Amino acid sequence: MAEAPAPADTSADPSVDDARRLAGRAKRAAPLLAELSQEQIDRIVDAMAAAVRPRAEEFARMAVEETGFGVVADKIQKNRFAAERVHAFIRPMRTVGVVGRRDDIKVTEIAEPFGVVAGIVPSTNPTSTAIYKILIAIKARCPIVISPHPSAARCITAVAEVMAMAAYEAGA
Repeated sequence: MAEAPAPADTSADPSVDDARRLAGRAKRAAPLLAELSQEQIDRIVDAMAAAVRPRAEEFARMAVEETGFGVVADKIQKNRFAAERVHAFIRPMRTVGVVGRRDDIKVTEIAEPFGVVAGIVPSTNPTSTAIYKILIAIKARCPIVISPHPSAARCITAVAEVMAMAAYEAGA
């Protein structure tokens, strides 16, 4: 039986340091997000979706130029789907407080955030994936750390920055 490889020494790796720093920031943000009301979370998620909606084409072009994958028109549709249809689907969902009651079996469902989300975003659909992962994580009151594919880091970061600014301006 082969021996497991020794773990890599990551003590001097700046990307590991960045990941630890971002995860720490997200962990510190978690209790703040957990205290937001349904109305506050909905306002933040609405603002994030509204911020990326008019930029669907811009983000699609960035993704195709940066990665060399796909067709701009298809990526526009995927970005719109994430910013519009995913948003419309999650918009009415309750994610704060009592979200369900089954009196017949005496069960009350209470929504609680589950912690920091690690959002791994591929190079194949980078901008639309970032949009929907960020929307659903924040709707659930969970901070998210995005890990962009290296060949799509610029376009993914652009999406995340636009959404973060919109969230901040809406009270996050």
